[in-house]
Amino acid sequence: MKTNVKTERLNHAIQEEISMILMKEIKDEAIRFVTITGVETTTDLSYSKVYYTVLDENKKEETQEALDRASSFIRTKLAERIEVRHTPELRFTYDTSIAYGEHIEKIMEEIKEKEKKD
Repeated sequence: MKTNVKTERLNHAIQEEISMILMKEIKDEAIRFVTITGVETTTDLSYSKVYYTVLDENKKEETQEALDRASSFIRTKLAERIEVRHTPELRFTYDTSIAYGEHIEKIMEEIKEKEKKD
């Protein structure tokens, strides 16, 4: 997705602010250990896809539901902190890139081990 400097700055600001909101203002325990890994905002600034990871992989679905429930509260808090005419609607998406990276790393280690044996 092509982004301009303004959108990049907005993405970074949204990521920082949501992280702070989750850390300090959300009382739901299911959201306590969420890490916001990135934000992609549409060019018309109507939607922001917020990528996150959780410490415990087994709580992925529970965390998704809790984030979906809290999204309007988070968006309201975001509107108070970021100066944009229209605060984007938030869509939370689990970030699979870290797990994918770990998977690739494991495969590479297995290949190295196999090469040592041969």
